[in-house]
Amino acid sequence: MSKLKPYIESHGQGNDLVLLHGWGLHSGIWELLLDDLSKLFRVHLIDLPGFGRSPIPSAEYDLKLLTEQVLKVAPEKAHYLGWSLGGVVATNIALQSPKRVSKLITVASSPRFVQTTDWSYAMKPNIMDSFCRFLEEDYQGTIIRFLAIQAMGSETQKEDIKFLKDTVFVHGTPASKALRGGLAMLNDIDLRKQLSELTMPRLRLYGRLDSLVPNKAAQAINELDPLGEFKIYPKASHAPFLTNRKEFTQDMIHFLQGDKNG
Repeated sequence: MSKLKPYIESHGQGNDLVLLHGWGLHSGIWELLLDDLSKLFRVHLIDLPGFGRSPIPSAEYDLKLLTEQVLKVAPEKAHYLGWSLGGVVATNIALQSPKRVSKLITVASSPRFVQTTDWSYAMKPNIMDSFCRFLEEDYQGTIIRFLAIQAMGSETQKEDIKFLKDTVFVHGTPASKALRGGLAMLNDIDLRKQLSELTMPRLRLYGRLDSLVPNKAAQAINELDPLGEFKIYPKASHAPFLTNRKEFTQDMIHFLQGDKNG
């Protein structure tokens, strides 16, 4: 196993809470939530390998690697919140190492991001294919287009896109291996069958205007795992923690503190 470890920074006091960002970004995406959360939790911001300030190991860039790398630096037991690709990583950690996860929140995430014959609540395969192709030609432009999709339709679309654009390249450009590997993961991942194995309390948050994880996925995922809670923000797209920040933060805190034994 690689000796390289991801970048982590920790803020505040209280129960441990790990935040995992999505594809193309880094943990700086959470900065607007940090003040509120760090008053109640010990918040750990982790850059996934190859993004932000995290080095990229030479091993194959897959879900197993991301899971191992996060667990190397994460507290022994914590609440986990993962957004988009980060939600897949958080879910996989909860499946592989359930003793390390108190409660699980996923945001605009799905066990299966790309459509198949038995799963229509996802992106069309050709959209993912064209993303991969564009990435090779112009990865900065492709990431910015991807960020714009995440804010589409929300009431604060312009401000959200500006924040995302200002944030994304603060630590330089992500490693191309991480960008390509992350997209390949989003293309291939299928955790649908495993969802019912989750044992800890779990909350799934979605945006009704999300084009990457359509809101119809919420009900379909709930049928795969009826013991999980879910909520759809009517005017949010793929980043409800930006567009509905206050309500989102309240929902998070309410869920995480709802049972003090968590």
